[in-house]
Amino acid sequence: MPSSAPRIRVEALDSLYIDRARAWADRLGLPLGQDDADFVLQLGDNGLQLLELGPQAPGAVRVDFVEGAVAHRRQFGGGSGQMIAKAVGIAPGIRPRVLDATAGLGRDAFVLATLGCEVRMIERQPLVAALLEDGLARAAQSADVQDIMQRMALLPGNAIELMRDWSDEPPQVVYLDPMFPHRDKSALVKKEMRLFRPFVGDDLDAPALLAEALRLASHRVVVKRPRKAPALEGAEPSYRLEGKSSRYDIYAKKSLKG
Repeated sequence: MPSSAPRIRVEALDSLYIDRARAWADRLGLPLGQDDADFVLQLGDNGLQLLELGPQAPGAVRVDFVEGAVAHRRQFGGGSGQMIAKAVGIAPGIRPRVLDATAGLGRDAFVLATLGCEVRMIERQPLVAALLEDGLARAAQSADVQDIMQRMALLPGNAIELMRDWSDEPPQVVYLDPMFPHRDKSALVKKEMRLFRPFVGDDLDAPALLAEALRLASHRVVVKRPRKAPALEGAEPSYRLEGKSSRYDIYAKKSLKG
């Protein structure tokens, strides 16, 4: 984690949202409306968004499952032929129950839910979890994606602890995408990585996360990695699926068809 904590304030973009902004500030333990900050968590007509302050700062980031890049991928992303679908084991008649233990902004979870999987998500960074929770709540009001939202549920907290204390039916698949320095050249990824790096840092406990995922998953664990990065420390993957910039390491325990 970063050595010096960034300063964050919460603000309402309209007087209509002051009460809700205050509620978020209280919940996250952040000041409301103070000027001395590096980042600001804003609440307005478009929901919750995080913005870095300063002349060279990237634009605001929020979660939107209804419009934009995520909606385009939902409509034109390739369906069950996508590599992530193959990695988790989606096949005719098979839609595994998935736990996304490193949910981030929920994009991969949304893809899997769009394809018919029941997806539970864990996000331990409170600011990221807040953005994701807000995006899920807004999307649940949209007729376009309401049915998909019913297959998604968020569990804020530490994934290692939550998996260790898991009391429900185990997920068939645990999906992990530990934080790493993205080399994707898209402006969106650059903006988000720059914005979240001071809060999230690197997932130095990824090997422990993998070990707990292997203990919990009934059928397989899937780890997303940069294409040329080493596998996570610990068990060796059963096999890999490689794309242009990333790959999926699959740790198979038993067949999803079994």
